Amino acid sequence: MFDAEGKKEILCLPFTRDGDEHRLFVKNAKHGMRYGLRAHGTYDPDQGLWFDPSKLLIDPYAKELDRPFQYDPRLSIVGEDTRDLMPKAIVTRDVAVAPAKPLFQPGGLIYEIAVKPFTMLHPDVPAKQRGTVAALAHPSVIAHLKRLRVNAVELMPITAWIDERHLPPLGLTNGWGYNPVAFMALDPRLVPGGMKELRETVAALHAEGIAVILDLVFNHTGESDRHGPTLSLRGLDNPTYFRHLPDQPGTLVNDTGTGNTVACDQPATRRLIMDSLRHFVRHAGIDGFRFDLATVIGRGGKGFDPDSMTLRAMLADEVLRDRILIAEPWDIGPGGYQLGNFSAPFLEWSDRARDDLRRFWRGDARIGDLATVLAGSSSIFGRDGRTQTRSVNFLAAHDGFTLMDLVSYENKHNEANGENNRDGHNENFSWNNGVEGKTADPSVQRKRRADIEAMLSTLFATRGTIMLTAGDEGGRSQQGNNNAYCQDNAITWMDWTTLDEELIGHTAWLSGLRRRFGAFAEMDFFRGDGDVSWFSAAGSSLTTAEWEAPDADMLGMAIRTQDLDNGRSTRLAVVVNRTPNELGIRPPPSERSGWSLLIAAGETPAGEQITIPARSVIFLVET
Repeated sequence: MFDAEGKKEILCLPFTRDGDEHRLFVKNAKHGMRYGLRAHGTYDPDQGLWFDPSKLLIDPYAKELDRPFQYDPRLSIVGEDTRDLMPKAIVTRDVAVAPAKPLFQPGGLIYEIAVKPFTMLHPDVPAKQRGTVAALAHPSVIAHLKRLRVNAVELMPITAWIDERHLPPLGLTNGWGYNPVAFMALDPRLVPGGMKELRETVAALHAEGIAVILDLVFNHTGESDRHGPTLSLRGLDNPTYFRHLPDQPGTLVNDTGTGNTVACDQPATRRLIMDSLRHFVRHAGIDGFRFDLATVIGRGGKGFDPDSMTLRAMLADEVLRDRILIAEPWDIGPGGYQLGNFSAPFLEWSDRARDDLRRFWRGDARIGDLATVLAGSSSIFGRDGRTQTRSVNFLAAHDGFTLMDLVSYENKHNEANGENNRDGHNENFSWNNGVEGKTADPSVQRKRRADIEAMLSTLFATRGTIMLTAGDEGGRSQQGNNNAYCQDNAITWMDWTTLDEELIGHTAWLSGLRRRFGAFAEMDFFRGDGDVSWFSAAGSSLTTAEWEAPDADMLGMAIRTQDLDNGRSTRLAVVVNRTPNELGIRPPPSERSGWSLLIAAGETPAGEQITIPARSVIFLVET
């Protein structure tokens, strides 16, 4: 136990042991009291044992910390007391929220947010709130979310993390939070008001009809490899909590690329994960979770199992079974790529959809690849007779180019990360429209905006759930950095004053269109019974030769849908023109009086011949 400042160790009590469980009851323990753990035992890393009583450890069940983690080499040195280096856990009193069904339903729009970069430069948010979860409840922020008709915000990690050890010597810090130490404790930098702040922010967003999804990291911890710091799980029970090579108890498995891999199949680990998820639902009202490198959660000694006990427990738990669960379905371990293999109702990030959409607009993919994504990717998610898509379609996410950089940089530019541009993805399917990077050339700027508008239009026309990363609706750039996790500065901070109002308006219009026509958000695959038709520039059904033509740059899709504005059934046509020129097309034969062109200003009658601008997407509704 520690004094109020968390500096002086005032009490040290032994735990009692009952089998594998250790427990301690402290009389008169009060809310706000600070504490840490020390574990005595054998120190023998070659055998996977890291017991070192000089190391102050964070309780894995801690829910609040008195300060953030800060990396120091002494955290890795055996015998070096770390009392003054470590945050202290704070005893908290849980406050339950009223049970409620999740606001978000599959098929909606998810808006991915890095809390600090998103709010740090917002001119309307009070200075003390900038960079925190509380800023998300500010009326101006909520107004922006509502303008875009966001169904759910997905918050990148807000639980306590530590910098990777190579960053401090470079003068860099981890700004994304994907290097956790405590799975339940909120990071004081982002949530200085603790669970109360998170709970109140969630309530404010819920009041506006916006759900909250947390991005959680259960695949590794910031204790890293053998040379990493001893902070919590490593010092308490390294052999149980982390995966090791068979018959080599001192060799950590690195299926995550971070130095260690959490053994999610172990009962104690499973209990910790489940208790963490329940905690955020019961005490903050969280609607769902996105799991980073989720393949690790289903990995056992024989590899990934979609029916693993840990994944199954999430789906069966009475608190969690109605929550939205989203998997990033890969890791770098053997058999780590598992797109389409998670069990329903897990949604899955689809990098295939991302890459095929990018490749189509770059000119690499054929119209058949585009059609597959537009229709919900049944080739991936329709295996074993499944009838619904579980794809989360996106063009860009936090780990990669922004949408503006995708059309401005042919190659990544991660020099600021201090690794000689070796880090980050090399294959981004990007292009620069003739000039690498930022330019004042108005013709290049117009081309880039047109490409972004076309890609956004395509994304919003895909069937299933879609995701947009904060700032992509306004042309945010990271100066070509596609791995900006360590740029807690102007490279990642969103400058609200420079966002492109035309792009924001276009995105808001697309979102309104998607809400108006219900077919986009439906999860069922097309049946081919007239619910969808594909047509050529002549307005006729595509022939096999037209589908397979390597130079085909136009695709028309007509779908039956409910027009929720008037409650009637109709057909909506989406027409894609990838060419650098205007394209004249005929709409398909109308089953009614004709077709109208949907534009931001409303609807205008379309004739027998329609001109589509270069590199664009248009929408037609049957009237």
